Amino acid sequence: MFKKLFIRNKFFLPLITIPIILSLVGLIFIFEASAVNSSRVFGDSLHYLKSQGVWIFLGLFVIAIFSFIDYKKLYFLSFVSLVLTIILLVIVLIPGVGSKVGGARRWIDLGFFSLQPTELAKFSVIIYLSSWFSNKEKNRFLPFISLICFLVFLIILQPDMGTAIIIFAISLIIYYFSGARFMDFVYIFGGSVIGMYFLIKMSPYRFNRLLAFLNPAVDPLGISYHINQIFISLSSGGFFGRGFGASRQKYLFLPEAHTDSIYAIIGEEYGFIGGLILIVLYFVFVYKIYHLIRLAPDRLARLILIGIFAFFNLQFIVNLSGMTGLFPIVGVPIPFLSYGGSNLLISFALIGIMLNIEKRVKV
Repeated sequence: MFKKLFIRNKFFLPLITIPIILSLVGLIFIFEASAVNSSRVFGDSLHYLKSQGVWIFLGLFVIAIFSFIDYKKLYFLSFVSLVLTIILLVIVLIPGVGSKVGGARRWIDLGFFSLQPTELAKFSVIIYLSSWFSNKEKNRFLPFISLICFLVFLIILQPDMGTAIIIFAISLIIYYFSGARFMDFVYIFGGSVIGMYFLIKMSPYRFNRLLAFLNPAVDPLGISYHINQIFISLSSGGFFGRGFGASRQKYLFLPEAHTDSIYAIIGEEYGFIGGLILIVLYFVFVYKIYHLIRLAPDRLARLILIGIFAFFNLQFIVNLSGMTGLFPIVGVPIPFLSYGGSNLLISFALIGIMLNIEKRVKV
């Protein structure tokens, strides 16, 4: 019995310990990166620190709740979750209801909490598609692609291209592993290329982001400002970093320093070594998810875990690629480290689901 418990803990304990460690590290750097801006805007340098601390505390309860809910019951909750997501994605577009920040309507201000419906959309897509595809059926391509295109359309209207890409990719990954036909992906690829062309053609800011990605020197004080400030942060960190609290970019030079660009602050203060340690922690975490996928007790569990695996990997890869100039900056947070209650709570909910599935794994 003790041997079995030891083996189980050895394999699956990182599923909860690593996210908590990363969240606490993120809490420190959220304060580091936001203190100056927080003091200027709110008159309280601890504003973002206290807010994120509350979300981490609530997140632990979310983990506990979902770890006790039988993952098979998510099958019955998936449709309700999807309908609620669509309603919220429509509501956030209504002027006066959805909060407009930086030209985008992505939040619903509830007074004590700003809800970001796109984060709920990631969760809903994972459990709905996994529940749907847990039963094999024919002629599902058109209903599937119509639903995903509708969700992506609502998200692009905000606009939030980064989240639209993440949700589209998660959906395709779940669809692929459910046993999709090869020709379905030929159609999807062709449609995606055409759709991306028109989106860039119709929106100058998307074209400008593409220009900044292809040539960061094209307009260093304009469209390329963000990526250039990121490069300054990472390059000035060197191998070992400037040291704790020594970041210069946090003094309002680096946009979104406590959210999407927090990795650049970490790289500046702790250098290549500090950034590498975080990457290794993420690698161990997602490897444990992969290992759990291999041991999944049934088809529903396997598809849910594949969706969760895609959720964490895509956000990490897209964020880090944006920080290093390998992908355009699209406003995707890095899991556990970036400031934000909606993404953190959804991430913790998915961890709770994994822990519940893990209970039914035979080691």
